[in-house]
Formats: sequence, C-alpha cells, structure tokens
Amino acid sequence: MDILDNLAKSKFRAKFKLRAKELEYIKEKGIDKIYSHACDFIRDRVAPKEPTNDGKQTPMRGHPVFIAQHATATCCRGCIEKWHKIPKGRELTQQEQEYLVSVIMEWIKRQMN
Repeated sequence: MDILDNLAKSKFRAKFKLRAKELEYIKEKGIDKIYSHACDFIRDRVAPKEPTNDGKQTPMRGHPVFIAQHATATCCRGCIEKWHKIPKGRELTQQEQEYLVSVIMEWIKRQMN
C-alpha cells in the first residue's frame, strides 16, 4: 500500500509500533476479532458527520487498533482528510470505512511480521 509508505516517512507516524503486549493481545483475540474492533472503532468514532471530541477521540494506547489508527492517520477526521483525502463535514460512506479499516489491518499485519 503506497499510503503506508508515505506515512512511514512522517516522523510522527513512524514512531508508532506495536509492543509485545499488543502483539500478545492480537494473538490471544485473533485477527478476526481485531478486524471487528477496527470496524467498530471507525464506524463509531470517526465515521459520523461530526464525531464526538474529533481530534481527541482516539487514545494513544490501550488497544492495537488505537495505535494503528495513529500510525495510519485514521485517528480523526482532520488526519483522514489530510492523508487520505476524504473530506470532513459529512458521514463516511461504507466504502470509505472499509478502506480505512483495510489500511489499519495492513499496518497491523506488517507489525506482526
């Protein structure tokens, strides 16, 4: 994914890594459950037209998907607009949500290798 290569060039984005604790959580829960969590987080936290606490709604730690969201600039509508060219001020389509989840999951899979 070209977007991941571009994100890796950002000093801020590149500093995010999954640690042993998060990798163990993924192993314990399974990748399908992590995918389900990513879908839920994107749908509930960033897909609405005006997300609650936009810009602050994604914690920096506590779940592998949260870390991945910061690494992939899928953490808030401002970052999504800047990096993924999906405009703020409207609800995300299902296709856009699926794209963001695919970026998150690809980043996680790369971290696992």
